[in-house]
Amino acid sequence: MKKLAFILTCLMSFGALAQQAPVASPPAVVTQKVGTTEVLIKYAQPSVKGRLVFGTKEAKALVPYGEVWRTGANEATTIEFSADVTLQGKALAKGVYSLFTIPGETEWTVIINKDPKQWGAYTYKASNDVLRVKAKPSEHAMTEKFTIGVSATGQVTLNWDKTSVSFYVK
Repeated sequence: MKKLAFILTCLMSFGALAQQAPVASPPAVVTQKVGTTEVLIKYAQPSVKGRLVFGTKEAKALVPYGEVWRTGANEATTIEFSADVTLQGKALAKGVYSLFTIPGETEWTVIINKDPKQWGAYTYKASNDVLRVKAKPSEHAMTEKFTIGVSATGQVTLNWDKTSVSFYVK
């Protein structure tokens, strides 16, 4: 009986030790109705943690200018439209897509890619791009965690560090 009690005590102790630590880049979901269309974005939220986020490769920026970024962390960010839309005035069929960006100092490229099941940008293929549009970055109040927002008017906003970038869905 003492042996059984000892084993149970050990198992319960290990269970307490196995409590999960907070996730470094927690998952997030944003959903918004734009007109009659439901927009759903799933992404992971990396944090600044004192790092240089956007900048040159030489400066060792986390997200270097001119390179494809998964626009979040972990799996590629996905964006889903319940009906056909226009993105920055360009037609896009309803469906689920991956959302990538190419940050730049004065202009970003927003990429809609037909392969929504990717880990990061490691298997990204430009040949699977459905749409590319341009967007202008602006300075923004410090945002520690990467955040995506969608307004009822269709403005999709990416905020991280001191940078904000928006594009429009109708």
